[in-house]
Amino acid sequence: MIARVAVWEPMPTDDRQWVIDAAKAVPGVLDAYHLVDPVTGNGLSVAFFDDSVDAAAVKLAIENKAGEIGWNDVPRPAPTSETIYRVLRSS
Repeated sequence: MIARVAVWEPMPTDDRQWVIDAAKAVPGVLDAYHLVDPVTGNGLSVAFFDDSVDAAAVKLAIENKAGEIGWNDVPRPAPTSETIYRVLRSS
């Protein structure tokens, strides 16, 4: 299993369920979460994929949905970092 973690400083506060829905539309995406620190407003975007999923395909699905809904019509913040991890253990 693979995990993608993106750090947001701050986390966008608009309804971004469309991001999770677009990611989960890619076969092999297991789940995705947006987390926010209520004090700082910073957050994490965490997604879990089967080993066979190409993270670039997930990113493309999100970019396509963003274009479809006009998300990129105005300047938006981007994550400060993005890291792909291999999951060693889960329960």
